[in-house]
Amino acid sequence: MLRQLEYLVALARERHFGRAADACFVSQPSLSAGIRKLEGELGVALTLRGPRYRGLTPEGEHVLVWAQRMLAERAALQQELASMEGELTGTLRLGAIPTALSVVSLVTNPFCARHPAAKVSLESLSSRDITRRLTGLEIDAALTYLDDHTLRDVRRIPLYEEQYVLLTPADGPLAGHTEASWAQAAALPLCLLGPRMRNRRILDEYFAAEGAPAQPAIESDTVAGLYAHLTGGPWSSVVSHAWLHMFGVPEGKHVVRLTGPAHGSRVGLVVAEQHPQLPMVRALLAVAREAGVRESLDALLRRHLPS
Repeated sequence: MLRQLEYLVALARERHFGRAADACFVSQPSLSAGIRKLEGELGVALTLRGPRYRGLTPEGEHVLVWAQRMLAERAALQQELASMEGELTGTLRLGAIPTALSVVSLVTNPFCARHPAAKVSLESLSSRDITRRLTGLEIDAALTYLDDHTLRDVRRIPLYEEQYVLLTPADGPLAGHTEASWAQAAALPLCLLGPRMRNRRILDEYFAAEGAPAQPAIESDTVAGLYAHLTGGPWSSVVSHAWLHMFGVPEGKHVVRLTGPAHGSRVGLVVAEQHPQLPMVRALLAVAREAGVRESLDALLRRHLPS
């Protein structure tokens, strides 16, 4: 039955029979047959009938909760048995908001070094998806904003607080400047993340506080897309200091300290409150506490912004 429960969880997640079958490494007819077999064993219809996936029945939604719980318990048992042998095995399922992806390696690298038999599966997820996937026990932990009001029944472990700096052309209007106001930044040709991104909404609050709303000429839904325009272009951008860890300072740009509010939300690990806690999660938290993410990022910022 556990295999059929995996099919149901994948179908609810992918909302498409073909994609769910691909995720389970089976053919679509095999997945459909597995779902029908599960319905026969339980004596209830789990999916709404139709040529395409239309959702789960109320009974299917109820079974889904139990399926997620049972599969999580199986994974926990496997990890516990492996840890009794003295070695952590299995896969750590980790999610991260796009703006925190640049620092994930500060945690995953020491985790893998300490537990070489364990693997890490990393996904870029929105805050909403992180909440849903944690609730459904589909991921073990996530890097996200800790003040996200949608998070429920989770344990929060702070890693760092976003600090914002201006990347601007070295030969532009702020050439030679080491500091600038948010109003000065707003007057530059800007490239920023799009308004649906949490980071952008934070920045908009700071620009508005100085009476200088930002009107970027270019908006991107990824940090990589933003940096692609900063390289060799006339654009400036307000970025989190955490992004410097991965992307650095593009050629032709220099870092300017922003006066006034320059600190944003706390970013950290969140894990579902489970008892007992998964050995994989316990191991991750132990590494995260010792990783020194805040100290590493603060040291990086000092190199770019000497006092």
